[in-house]
Parts: sequence; structure tokens; C-alpha cells
Amino acid sequence: MNRRVFDYLVSWAGLVIAVVLLAVGGLMVWGHVYIDHQVHNQLAAQKIFFPPKGSPAIAAAPFAAMGKYAGQQLTTGAQAETYANHFIAVHLSEVAGGKTYSQVSTAALAAPTNTTLKTEEATLFQGTTLRGMLLNAYAFGTIATIAGIGAIVSFVGAAILLVLAGLGFAHARRLSSEAARTAAIGASDRVDQLKAA
Repeated sequence: MNRRVFDYLVSWAGLVIAVVLLAVGGLMVWGHVYIDHQVHNQLAAQKIFFPPKGSPAIAAAPFAAMGKYAGQQLTTGAQAETYANHFIAVHLSEVAGGKTYSQVSTAALAAPTNTTLKTEEATLFQGTTLRGMLLNAYAFGTIATIAGIGAIVSFVGAAILLVLAGLGFAHARRLSSEAARTAAIGASDRVDQLKAA
């Protein structure tokens, strides 16, 4: 295979891959924006606020991570993770001496008249449910972030491939003109040789 044909094939392949990367990047941007808006809107609708700065509710050591969001409304996946793991989880660990909802529920079923267990079971169920929902929002927020990064990588890759494809086409054209010039010079030399003979 001659070099000119190879350049054209590789350049066209690069161009096709660049178009695919642009399409993938566009879809990732759409996914990022859609998921980010959904997470924001769903969390904002719950009207959850971090305790204000200086509040005794977040002054103790287990709540230190809450300080960076003090007084803010919970609207992002990162905030949801902080609230779930550094506020709700800490309070849940204090409800029944560190027992989980499953453990307390099993105990409450075994002692149906124990009102303390029933209260602990209800509290742990509600807290664990809210924590799980917030951690789901965090997971989707992370997916949105990954999609945004993927979009940037796709666009950068497409830009690089477009530049390389352009250089490949230019090189192939240059080879074509050089081949035509060489062919013209060769034909002229043959004509001169025939005249001389």
C-alpha cells in the first residue's frame, strides 16, 4: 500500500472516531446536566438545611465534616453524603446503643409489648430510610460528575483527532502533488531522451 493511500485511510478513520467522540461527549454532557438538575431539584424540594455555623448540633467531633456546609440548604450529592454519613449516621448510632434497624426490629418482633423497642425501631427505620435516600442522591451526583469528566475527555480526544486527521489529509495531498510533479518530470525526461535518440 502506498503512503498516500495509507494517509487517507488513517485520516478518514480518525475523522470518523472524532465524530463518534463528539456524539459521545454530547450525550455525556446531556447526562451530566440532566442528572445534576434531578439531584438538585429532588434535594431542594426536601428543604433540608445544615445546622448554622457555631451550632451545638455540629460542634462535637463526630460532626466536624458538617462545618463546611453550615447554614446551607442541602442541594448537592456531596452535601447529601456529608449529611447522611456525618449527621444522620452518628445520631442513628446513638438510638439503640449502636444496633441497626434490622437488629432492633428483630428484637421488637420478639417482644411486641416493649414500647422502647418499638420507638427505637420506628426512629431507626425513618433515619435509615432518609440516610439511604441521601446516599442515593450522592451516588447519582457522583455519576453526573463522572459523566461531565467523560464529556471533557471525549471533546479533547475529538479535538486531537480532528487536528491529526487534518494533518493526515494535508500530508496525503502533499504526497499527491509531489507524485504528480515527479510523474511530469519523468515524462519530460523520457520525451527528451526520445528526441535525443
